[in-house]
Amino acid sequence: MYINVEGINVKYDEFGKGNGKIVLFLHGLGASALAWRDIPEALSKYFHTIALDLVGFGGTDKPHENYTLSYFCNFLDKFLSKVGIDRFKKISIIAHSLGGYIALEYAIRNKNRIDKLILFNSSGFLGKPTPLLYDYLDAAITSDPVLRYNKLKNVFENLVADRIRLLPIIVDIFVSTINMPGAKHAFESTFENSTSTTLDLKMIKGIKEIPCVIIWGEKDKLIPVTFAEKFKEIFDDARILIIKDAGHSPFIEKPAIVYQILLDILVMEQ
Repeated sequence: MYINVEGINVKYDEFGKGNGKIVLFLHGLGASALAWRDIPEALSKYFHTIALDLVGFGGTDKPHENYTLSYFCNFLDKFLSKVGIDRFKKISIIAHSLGGYIALEYAIRNKNRIDKLILFNSSGFLGKPTPLLYDYLDAAITSDPVLRYNKLKNVFENLVADRIRLLPIIVDIFVSTINMPGAKHAFESTFENSTSTTLDLKMIKGIKEIPCVIIWGEKDKLIPVTFAEKFKEIFDDARILIIKDAGHSPFIEKPAIVYQILLDILVMEQ
């Protein structure tokens, strides 16, 4: 479904609207809500779940803007208001990679809105791109369609623990999206802003009491698993879960395992 947020057409999925507790899903760089597969719908048995395509990505409009973390946070504020989420209603955020960085920045600005953070292979402490991130950017902006496809296929094969798990449709979806008007600018601008900045440690101390679970794929080549400890140090109540035999997106490679983990965190640990 779509909703217009101050002139931006936003694509999103919403399930379990009658349920009380809200869970918001935020995807990573170059991805969309499709990355979460059917997990948001499955969790809607217990929660009001929302998975959106962030501004600049997926089926959402891609205006010519400076895609900073502040821009994404302001966009989220407007989106949540538009879909009727009261500012006094607490939300849990499940976020991946770039989405994790956005979730943390959003929590800093809206501490009282956040019930729980669940971060998958989050960015926010890189400072500079890893080699595979550089390859990702190069593949995304390559103009020759055949060369771009081959480069993207190589990048996506390196994002999973075992390249045989990569479904060709993943590359096809990315190619169709990056060809949309404004998509390359949104990707480049987001890449430059998110990989050249890091979380402000002084500011992030303000959210240290928020419950947080850091989940990481053991074989992540994009953002190595060693970064998980950096995120744990932020929070008073945090723990790390490592998904074995998984890369940068454990919920894609191990959806059943990840669903059960999320169910335990959100339902069993209430």
